[in-house]
Amino acid sequence: MSALKVDGLSVRYGAAGALADVSFEIPSNTALAVLGPNGAGKSTLARAVSGLVRKSSGTVTFGGQDLSTVSPAKIRRAGIVHLPEGRGVFRGLTVLENLRMGLAADPGRRAAGLERAFELFPVLGERRKQLAGTLSGGEQQMLSLARALMVEPKLVIADEMSLGLAPKLVDLIFESLGRARSAGVSVLLIEQFAGRALEFADQCLILQRGSVSWSGPADTAGEELLHRYLGEATAA
Repeated sequence: MSALKVDGLSVRYGAAGALADVSFEIPSNTALAVLGPNGAGKSTLARAVSGLVRKSSGTVTFGGQDLSTVSPAKIRRAGIVHLPEGRGVFRGLTVLENLRMGLAADPGRRAAGLERAFELFPVLGERRKQLAGTLSGGEQQMLSLARALMVEPKLVIADEMSLGLAPKLVDLIFESLGRARSAGVSVLLIEQFAGRALEFADQCLILQRGSVSWSGPADTAGEELLHRYLGEATAA
């Protein structure tokens, strides 16, 4: 059964087309890597699936439920958590306050959720009273991911989570996403490091100018294919 099914999705910003007839499926407990050059429409795709931008046409279904026209809040309640490009934390709040906000609508699960977050990222437990804005970039990314995983989502949309991070922190992000997938979470992964994304993912989708240029199993997207669509810099 598919956790997520996107069919004929198109998005326009005024007269400009950002996505054109994009279709794919993410079965339960699997990961899809979405690759493409800058301006290909990757982040627009993430925002369209999570309801943050209006779709011109097409449908988005999740667990058999049509989410094409519902609000971002309802999409989140359905089990989809979107981690946008950038840190996505409340800089003026402490680490603990940021995490508590992740379960503000469900306080009964807060204690278990906090325990899960600190188990995944012990450094956040050490910094629980520290303002999020004073954390390093890697620690802010950890906080964003911890807040998403503590609510036990069914699908995580991770948009460029490794951007600007040191290699050891990139490893930690992928390890955390891997643990989430092992626990049954599906992942839509937008990532600058194509090689790492393909090692992690089951399937791959390559976007160019808002359209699907190639799709298939991640382990068949070799260097020649990546070079053809992405160029040496992105494929490295």
